[in-house]
Amino acid sequence: MGQSMNNDNRKIEDLSQEELARFIIHMGHRMAVHHTLWFREIEHQLGMERALDLLEEVEGNINKIQMDRLGKTLGFEVKDGIPEPLLKLPREKLVELTGEIGKNWLAMDGLWFQAVEKVYGMNDAKRCNDSCWGRYSQVEARLIKKFLGLPKKAGIDGLKRALAFRMYAQINVQSIIEESPNSIIFQMNDCRVQSARKRKGLADYPCKSAGLVEYSRFAWTIDERIRTECVGCPPDEHPDDWFCAWRFVLEEDN
Repeated sequence: MGQSMNNDNRKIEDLSQEELARFIIHMGHRMAVHHTLWFREIEHQLGMERALDLLEEVEGNINKIQMDRLGKTLGFEVKDGIPEPLLKLPREKLVELTGEIGKNWLAMDGLWFQAVEKVYGMNDAKRCNDSCWGRYSQVEARLIKKFLGLPKKAGIDGLKRALAFRMYAQINVQSIIEESPNSIIFQMNDCRVQSARKRKGLADYPCKSAGLVEYSRFAWTIDERIRTECVGCPPDEHPDDWFCAWRFVLEEDN
């Protein structure tokens, strides 16, 4: 499409059916990038906490506005910001859809990593990856916290609930071991990325540097009293029944 548009002076209304469809998908991509840049700039100017507060404020409004307009144009009903066709899908299909969205999310993450690695090498790719996870885990935790209606100090029970709603939880196999009322061990029993590498005869991807930031920031956002410890994560040796494991401990208020 890009090459075709460079060779003539056509306007939007002159595009073919396929070109229009591609352009609409392209607009959605640009919109997602713009949304992300707004968040990133607010974090830069005002700090992460204020950026998360404002994200909570605009998220619901953005979704409602988008769905209402799409519904009106495409001819489907919208109930409380949710397209009615989505509400009419069988529950098992909705559950399946969460997994497919999770796979798309993971593929997107991997494509970014590979794009950086291809041009700038592994070190820069890991550096970008770790910084991205440090931010994303806080965003994901705050949005999950809002979705579940968790209190500010959600404690270990809140963390357990939130971990089950992460994007990873829809595509990986994970489990929780209760150590005490104030302590749990979270295990990633089957990791889609690491399992794929294992099938190819490759060594584990050394994700510990990202995990240390990711899990601690996620837990801290759910409840700032929660301390995170790494039980084991590649390149650490690990048993066959998990790829990484993390201990979360609630430190009571003084």
